[in-house]
Amino acid sequence: MSAAESQVARAIRAAQQDRRGALIGYLPVGFPDLDTSIDAAIAMARSGADVLELGVPYSDPVMDGAVIQEATQTALAEGFRLSDVFEAVRRIREAVDTPVLVMTYWNPVLQYGVDRFARELAAAGGAGLITPDITPDSASDWIAASEAHGLDRVFLAAPSSTDARLALVGDSSRGFVYTVSTMGITGERAQLDAAARGLTQRLREQGAEIACVGIGISTAEQVAAALDYADGAIVGTAFVRALRDGGVAQLADTVRSIAAGTAR
Repeated sequence: MSAAESQVARAIRAAQQDRRGALIGYLPVGFPDLDTSIDAAIAMARSGADVLELGVPYSDPVMDGAVIQEATQTALAEGFRLSDVFEAVRRIREAVDTPVLVMTYWNPVLQYGVDRFARELAAAGGAGLITPDITPDSASDWIAASEAHGLDRVFLAAPSSTDARLALVGDSSRGFVYTVSTMGITGERAQLDAAARGLTQRLREQGAEIACVGIGISTAEQVAAALDYADGAIVGTAFVRALRDGGVAQLADTVRSIAAGTAR
């Protein structure tokens, strides 16, 4: 991973200079509708998120907890189309400088065309993709397309990964490595799994430059704890719930509250 080439890595490094580290915020595109999801992402950036993670609604979201599944099902019912992702990224980037990563299961990208997807994402101003269900050794098409279009590629590392697998993930990722704090679905946890700390240490030993921890982080205190050992903390469920329950205003308040955990 080269910080010089990656806008996501640059944003994370800047957050580390000013504060303890970066807050990465997740929201699904199209929830509760396309326009509101765009307004929500812009509000999230303006309220303290250093990197935005936009989820692509998918009919079989194996990694997502109940709150996010419910939101993505709403987006699909509202008529979400994959082209909405590029519109959302473009409109968000016209409003804020915050890097926008797209988190997507691999099948929609494959169906759309890997190079076509990469080209349109780059044209919209997107930073790259988080791909939870493909591994670097099965991602040669995506690695080639991301290189061709200057996009970041964020692969996942899990506590069950071997050292050789962690080395491959670290070497293949650009932007950061997504460190999965617990085995299982996304959602809030009362206590962050201690495995996240050990996994991040193992990743660093295998050469990963930037590691951000996600799955289970929902409070400022948990963000602060994660930034003791990781470069960034990823929050999703708490933000989706705030948007669901109180709209963009409550989301902005929640982001400000949780972003307080990044302060030194």
